[in-house]
Amino acid sequence: MSDRTDLIDAFIDRSGWSAAEVSLLAGDASNRRYFRLASDSGNAVLMDAPPEKGEDIRPFVHIAQYLTSLGLSAPKVLAEDDATGLLLLEDLGDALFARVLETEPELENSLYSTATDLLAELHENDPPAGLDPYDPPRMTDLAALAFDWYAFAATGEKPSDSRQQFHDCFHRLLADNTTETVLIQRDYHAENLLWLPNRSGTARVGLLDFQDAMIGHRAYDLVSLLQDARRDVPEATETAMIARYIEATRQDDDSFRTAYHLLGAQRNLRILGVFARLCVRDGKAWYVDMIPRVWNLLQRDLAHPALAPVRPALDTLPAPSPDILQRLKDKCATIPSLS
Repeated sequence: MSDRTDLIDAFIDRSGWSAAEVSLLAGDASNRRYFRLASDSGNAVLMDAPPEKGEDIRPFVHIAQYLTSLGLSAPKVLAEDDATGLLLLEDLGDALFARVLETEPELENSLYSTATDLLAELHENDPPAGLDPYDPPRMTDLAALAFDWYAFAATGEKPSDSRQQFHDCFHRLLADNTTETVLIQRDYHAENLLWLPNRSGTARVGLLDFQDAMIGHRAYDLVSLLQDARRDVPEATETAMIARYIEATRQDDDSFRTAYHLLGAQRNLRILGVFARLCVRDGKAWYVDMIPRVWNLLQRDLAHPALAPVRPALDTLPAPSPDILQRLKDKCATIPSLS
């Protein structure tokens, strides 16, 4: 039995759940793991976030308490141990949007409408204190991961000239069009949202994986929802939800759509780089299979006129042909760093 297992068992005992049956629920792209605790009196979810692997439960607790204070359905914190990185949370169930829509596709409009309305409602409130801004310098550096990891792993070359051209131009576009004003959860999509039909209003959306929340532009989480790297969201749904949000929040149509597509490009470029890195550095080859969807979403964003200045630099990124995708998989777990 490992030291980590001993810590988990002791935390469960201290929290009054020693009689519960423990089963692995999920892992994610980070070092966190989740377990379900099932007992005769109910269920709970254990988050295991080892501090020695760079995890910190305090941001999750901070945001969870903020969201629940607004009447939204983030998991309630039942017990916590900052030193060991263990959290016991309310169990909101398994009805992820993505799973619900596999069996009940007729609920597509209801789920996405409610999730869009939640963002409009959330953005009426001042964000909590202490969050960093998701600002143009940070966003530009993260978008450049498409050059640093995706293009490099695909071609074996570091495109320094086009990367710098992109970086300078994209930073200016973001600075001119994406002011940070609201809380953004940053991973607001169908694999992180739960459908809770027995609740009412926007509380029907259960919220997960928001520990990386920052202050950003109000279009960011809508992009995350509608340009989903893991699920094909119909373009008609995307169009309808953008219009729904603009109407609900009384945004200027042109400026909001410009920001939406700039942030869409930023997010999709970052994901290209991250998915390639998860394969070639971390040995998680299955992320490569989602790259074509992300690429197609990126092309949709690049069609917006506001993105014209960065298209020449981005034209140097290789399209994810079957050969390129196989090349990425062939390099799985072979590039530990870019140095």
